[in-house]
Formats: sequence, structure tokens, C-alpha cells
Amino acid sequence: MTLTQSAACAGALVSALCLYAMFTVEPVEQARAAPPLEHEQALKKRERSSAVTTRSGLIIPVAGIRASDLTDTWGASRSEGRLHEGIDIMAPFGAPVRAVAGGRIVRFFDSVRGGVTIYQFDSTDRFVYYYAHLSRRAPGLAEGDAVEQGEVIGYVGMSGNAPVPHLHFEIQRLTPSRRWWEADSMNPYPLLVAGRAPN
Repeated sequence: MTLTQSAACAGALVSALCLYAMFTVEPVEQARAAPPLEHEQALKKRERSSAVTTRSGLIIPVAGIRASDLTDTWGASRSEGRLHEGIDIMAPFGAPVRAVAGGRIVRFFDSVRGGVTIYQFDSTDRFVYYYAHLSRRAPGLAEGDAVEQGEVIGYVGMSGNAPVPHLHFEIQRLTPSRRWWEADSMNPYPLLVAGRAPN
């Protein structure tokens, strides 16, 4: 091969590499420029599909927590003569909190004791799922939103009177008036351990 032929081959190789770079880098740049909402929805879908263990029963509301990690703290004594009406699920700060079942978000509430909270009705409007001590709610989540089982709705925190990061979780049976603040508490522990929805 002559020197002229070698130079021509080298030039063709450089041109081919440039074309390859143009066509492989451009889609990456486009992916980086994808709207944040679409990216967030894709992440939610992936988290939801990996979280759902059963279609009919409940799932544990904190990502990465197994049934064997749960402790039954329902009915334990609290300050001012109160009894604990839920269970405390210990988890790292910022761990995703997921909807235990499908339903709709009915109320956001911030309080001295519960901190950042979410009230969710189940799909039959017979039960309330209450999530408390959140660090924050999921971006874009609003009162009235329908949520699917496993959808991330918030993140574990220490808001309110929580001394350590954890999720306070309650299940309440609604009265005929359907008032979320007047529902009757029930122990969520056996239901979460069994993955069974209340009836």
C-alpha cells in the first residue's frame, strides 16, 4: 500500500468515526434533555412494578422493608395517656413510601405530632390509610389524585414528634359519614404481615 493510499484509508476511518459519534451521541443528548415529568413517571412505573407483590392484598408501605422487619407497636402507651393507633416502621431517612393499595389521596395534613402526613382512601371508600412523619410528599402528588398500589407517595422522615426516621402507618375503618378524622383505628400489623386487605 502506498503512502497516498494509507492517508486515504486513515481519512476514511476518521470520517467513519465522526459519523458514528454523531449518530451515537445525539440520542444520548436527547435522552438527557427529556422532560423531567416523563422521566419521573417512568421511575414511578418501575418502582411500582417492583413493589407490587399481590393484586388483592396490601403491600408493606416502605421500600426495602420486609414483613420480618415489622414490629407490632399497635396499642403501645404514648405520652398524655394516649395509645398508639398504628405501627412504626423503622427505615432510613428518605426511603420511598408507597401506597399500600390502590385508591385516592383525600387529604394532606401537617400537624405537631404527625408532621407531614397523607390520608388515602382505599378503592371502596371504606378504609383510610394514614402515613405520618414524612420528610416530604412525592412531587406532583395532590389531594384528589388516584394512586395505584405501590406508587411512591412520599418519603420517610422525622417530621412532627418523631425522634428517629420512621413511618407511622395506620389503617382506619370509615364510619358511614366518611369523615377521615372520625374513622375507627384497627391494627395494621397482621394485615401487612399477611399481605391481606382489611374487610
